[in-house]
Amino acid sequence: MPVPLAPYPTPPVPFTPPTPNAGAQSQVVCSGCRNLLMYPAGATSVCCAVCSTVTTVPSPGTEMAQLVCGGCHTLLMYIRGATSVQCSCCHTVNLSMEANQVAHVNCGNCRMLLMYQYGARSVKCAVCSFVTSVGASPGTDQKPSN
Repeated sequence: MPVPLAPYPTPPVPFTPPTPNAGAQSQVVCSGCRNLLMYPAGATSVCCAVCSTVTTVPSPGTEMAQLVCGGCHTLLMYIRGATSVQCSCCHTVNLSMEANQVAHVNCGNCRMLLMYQYGARSVKCAVCSFVTSVGASPGTDQKPSN
């Protein structure tokens, strides 16, 4: 019985990286309905297909950052370096902290890792309500406050 022959494998096609900025797209949050919008490189504004709001695009090279609103838990985008960001949904003013403006300490009671603003003297644990003194010697933590 004859054995069927497999065809010769075709040589792989060499990878050619895309040319810079060819079809490049960026993202921005709609200032009306908060949907994520895609737009082509070079655009100055983008119109939302859902709510028809025109959102201005940040200039090229602008570094963006994100934070979660403390009032309604919406993800907010803002220009890096801003000190506060007002939520367009609930109008809460959120303080934005860069990585070098925050510090970490373990809760003196439950050992949960806590993050606090640099320069604070104490931080209250959201899990057990224990108040941990920052930069103090061990054993000087306070009792839970209610």
